[in-house]
Amino acid sequence: MNGFKKHRGLKRYYRNLATASDFDKMPWLNAGTWFDNWHHHFDWYGYGNSSFKRRKPHLDKLFRHFDMLIGKTQSLNPKFQLYAVLLDFDSASDALFLHSTNPNNSQFPFKVSDLQSVTTLKNNQLDNYINSLDGYEKLYGQAGEAFCLIFKKGVGRPF
Repeated sequence: MNGFKKHRGLKRYYRNLATASDFDKMPWLNAGTWFDNWHHHFDWYGYGNSSFKRRKPHLDKLFRHFDMLIGKTQSLNPKFQLYAVLLDFDSASDALFLHSTNPNNSQFPFKVSDLQSVTTLKNNQLDNYINSLDGYEKLYGQAGEAFCLIFKKGVGRPF
């Protein structure tokens, strides 16, 4: 054997990425709810680390859910932040975040230092994907690995 473990059911896995909603059965968003940098990862197994072809469906799902959360956050007061963080080469760490004032005294609004509007990404395919997103603001940084922080103007508090 070559040591490569074959993953069964990947065709179904990727088909479900394109259609399933991770938020439909989550009645956790109402006017009294708070979030302490709650986040959700879409590529738990890191399949997207092996190729951008495998990463893209996870990113597509992340941004579909970003748009879903925009609608669901309408019941919150404007004291929240909705954003995504994408790492240069670590698909498993890509996540969608929701943050608000909270009883844990976490910093709100959440701030990330040394962000810039010029890309720091070395992953050209990811950079091209991010540049193709319409209506999103993009800020870039470096923290062990280059990353992009993405949000929408007019949705919660900006960065």
